[in-house]
Amino acid sequence: MSAQTAPPSKKAIAASPTTPSDNRSHEPHETEATAHMNFNRITDEQFQAAADHLKLDPEIQLVLRTPYRELIVQIPVRMDDGHLELFHGYRVQHNAVRGPYKGGLRFHPEVDLNEVRSLAALMTWKTALVDIPFGGAKGGVTCDPTKMSRDELQRLTREFTRKLDMALGVYRDIPAPDVNTNPQVMAWIMDEYGKKHGYTPAIVTGKPVSLGGSLGREQATGRGTMIITREACRALKMSLKGASVAIQGFGNVGSWTARLVGEQGAKIVAVSDVHGGIHCPAGIDVTALFAHVKEEKTVLGFPGSVSITNEELLCLNVDILIPAALGGAITRENADHIQAKLVIEAANSPVTPRADEMLRQRGITVIPDILVNAGGVTVSYFEWVQNLQQFRWDEARVNDELEKRMVAAWQLVHTVATGQKLPYRIAAYCVALEKVAEATRQRY
Repeated sequence: MSAQTAPPSKKAIAASPTTPSDNRSHEPHETEATAHMNFNRITDEQFQAAADHLKLDPEIQLVLRTPYRELIVQIPVRMDDGHLELFHGYRVQHNAVRGPYKGGLRFHPEVDLNEVRSLAALMTWKTALVDIPFGGAKGGVTCDPTKMSRDELQRLTREFTRKLDMALGVYRDIPAPDVNTNPQVMAWIMDEYGKKHGYTPAIVTGKPVSLGGSLGREQATGRGTMIITREACRALKMSLKGASVAIQGFGNVGSWTARLVGEQGAKIVAVSDVHGGIHCPAGIDVTALFAHVKEEKTVLGFPGSVSITNEELLCLNVDILIPAALGGAITRENADHIQAKLVIEAANSPVTPRADEMLRQRGITVIPDILVNAGGVTVSYFEWVQNLQQFRWDEARVNDELEKRMVAAWQLVHTVATGQKLPYRIAAYCVALEKVAEATRQRY
């Protein structure tokens, strides 16, 4: 199945005004294309650095960096006012030598093929790094879900599912939630797919628990982030207890990270969302903040806090900085102003390559996204296994198995990084690439 011609660049729905957490900064010598298109180049640079270190055969490199299949589909949706709106959807299946394609679906105004292609490659390396039997994929729809009703979103999701039907399957490609999608969207996908194929809960992960979702899945990415933060602090001889932490992003990942890192004794001093951030040097009561956000739909206005911008949050004098929003948060423009000792990448590609190099030169340790946020896909694997076995695990088992996988992955990366004197990012890519390369050699 060949890739289709890219759709016109005009968005199906106009993008909402850019918010601080959505900013995607340009690197030097780039074209005037939108900044989020640079993520494909970023992923490729990181791949190449690891491939060169491993001295991978050029033929293996060609296979590993090239997506297997790219789909672009049109999604006509009848809107509530009666007019027909045309959206474009994407699914990139990057690599499946180690298992079925696995990756989320995002609904966002800036989704395009290059972004999805980059994120699909990240999923290939992420699943290999934590040693789960999946490949990598990603998908999305160019839309602004904040301007759509629930019924419009349901019609969009179901039509997208029908267009992808031939490429999905419990042993072929299993979607999951991502930016602006959630368990409800997964439930619609499962239901629509089931109309043709019968009851198939394993076709998606991240579903509601009542429809076969896994206990512990909602907090899995945040829990994985906490585990890696804890292990990194131990390795770097930092005390997590009492450490000051700033978290950019208070969605699913950021909010659960704040709660779970706080339970380890860290002091959460700043958080933010798309509207801006708050700063409490004495520490934030995260439980009270959860209640505030549930009522007000934003972190702003939290009692006892001072309002700050997302940019200001990134530059606070803290021990640990956790970017947990969209990518491109730390660039060459602000890298010199980062004061944290340790940067934990909970978002995908929040630190650009030039910024990464600048932070490294300043002695700031960066723990990469493909390791930090792998908790989500790991528990998605557990959910898939439970669906296939038709046997539910209790939450304690889910958390225990996640702990084992994340710690094992950290130990591998840390051993390579320290033994070969590599940055953690290159070490993580080396571990992942070697696993996928070995599987490729055995197949071909």
